[in-house]
Amino acid sequence: MDFKLLADTLFPDVTMTEEELEAKFPPRTLGEGAVVSRMAPSPTGFVHLGNLVQGLTSERLSHQSGGLLFLRVEDTDSKREVEGAVEILIDSLKHYNINFDEGATKDGDLGAYGPYRQRQRKDIYHVYAKKLVENNMAYPCFCTEEELEGIRQKQEAEKANFGYYGKWAVWRDRSFEDIKKQLDLKTPWVLRFRSCGSLENKIKFTDQIKGQLLLTENDIDHVLLKSDGIPTYHFAHAVDDHLMRTTHVVRGDEWLPSLPFHIQLFSALGFKLPKYLHIGPLMKMDGNSKRKLSKRKDPELALTYYKSEGFPPESVYEYLMTILNSNFEDWRRANPDLPTDEFKFSSKKMNPAGSLFDYAKLCDVSKNVISRMSAEHVYSSLLNWAEEFDLDFAKKLMSDKEYAVKILSIGRGGKKPRKDITVWKDAKAYMGFFYDEYYSIADTFPAQFEKEDIKNILTEYADNYFDAPDNESWFENLKRIAAKFGFSPDVKEYKASPESFKGHVGDVSTFIRIALTGKTNSPDLFEITRILGKDKVIERINTALKEL
Repeated sequence: MDFKLLADTLFPDVTMTEEELEAKFPPRTLGEGAVVSRMAPSPTGFVHLGNLVQGLTSERLSHQSGGLLFLRVEDTDSKREVEGAVEILIDSLKHYNINFDEGATKDGDLGAYGPYRQRQRKDIYHVYAKKLVENNMAYPCFCTEEELEGIRQKQEAEKANFGYYGKWAVWRDRSFEDIKKQLDLKTPWVLRFRSCGSLENKIKFTDQIKGQLLLTENDIDHVLLKSDGIPTYHFAHAVDDHLMRTTHVVRGDEWLPSLPFHIQLFSALGFKLPKYLHIGPLMKMDGNSKRKLSKRKDPELALTYYKSEGFPPESVYEYLMTILNSNFEDWRRANPDLPTDEFKFSSKKMNPAGSLFDYAKLCDVSKNVISRMSAEHVYSSLLNWAEEFDLDFAKKLMSDKEYAVKILSIGRGGKKPRKDITVWKDAKAYMGFFYDEYYSIADTFPAQFEKEDIKNILTEYADNYFDAPDNESWFENLKRIAAKFGFSPDVKEYKASPESFKGHVGDVSTFIRIALTGKTNSPDLFEITRILGKDKVIERINTALKEL
């Protein structure tokens, strides 16, 4: 067959050449070892934790090597596309500090290697499709859905492997006349790859995460172009990664079965194969066994979950680092105050089998991350969250920023900062008592003490209130009150002879804490009194006295 004639017949409108495309998209001028990586999601509207894992891995490898990260939208499957999905993806990843150097943006494309949306690159794919036909590496297939289903049923009856290959590839070696006849009849066709592989052959391949792999060759004549001329993922990603000069492809290991075909395809096109990093799945414990995180079963798979719950993006980012690189936690212990991006990320430290998602550990990481933030940072992040998810609370925070920052400053800083807040959703319960609208006595006064003693202590504290200059002076006053009403001013003394006292100074502190905050647990009580001020302290105590 004259394959040049066949290619011209199938692609009469293709005028560009591969040489022109190579000149238009030349090798990038970057430093030695610079990684060029990409995120290439389908615009389905659901952005999940796996997207963030892949994005974080690509971002770290590219940016810490002096390379770049770009966003390509793989929108070849129009049936799955959701309007606005690209914008959702960009905003979601930006929220977690995954920023792109070039690619698709909310306002169009940024960069010299576009278009970055695959449906806009149809003409480019056809140049390389025509080349494959000319080289007898691809051919048109006019099989209908019914015919393909018939082939599948015969394969099932013969217990043969499913797929379009060998004797089942009925259009693989058809004459030009047969093909021309179908074209003249306007019969829909797809372009298939002509595989020269055999299941008898094995391929040695090195994955940057999985290590050495032994793969079975591909023998299937996969579809390259669909009947509308739009490429499949397989063909499009090979052309795009070559022309966009991608050096490292980061993707989920569900793509491993396709790797032998991709290796063949890059070879047939004459392209250098990029390095591949296949990331194992995110899993969780379900009883005594592990399973993959599920969109249907696990709300924590969706990135929207972490935003609505109020996990700071820094917390999620840092937690993912702990499960992606096995040495990150040791680094963090040695460098508690350094920004996360100073950690040297390595694909060699990633678990080939995937990572176990541990919600409790995420919460612990988040507590630590928030405890290291400045009060100003906490205020800003909390306000941003509240403006979207708790507008009434946001209005309280905005009404007096200085007041809110003072509250958030309690116990912050030093070697052992307080860790009261895990997520921004916790903050209202933690600090709400500072605002009259949220204040109520939720916890009861300890039942083992006489109400009269509690009343006497609260009355004494209010009647003789003074603005103590420091915690020590304030606590001395509590010890004085304790002694006056038969409570030990020293806890050790009380423990040595509990029958000699009604209680101890800690109990006195609890009475005042409940009156001022409505809770038995709260931040530093001395700091609370300073922020509330004398008038509010006395007002709260009088409210509590009325309820006793």
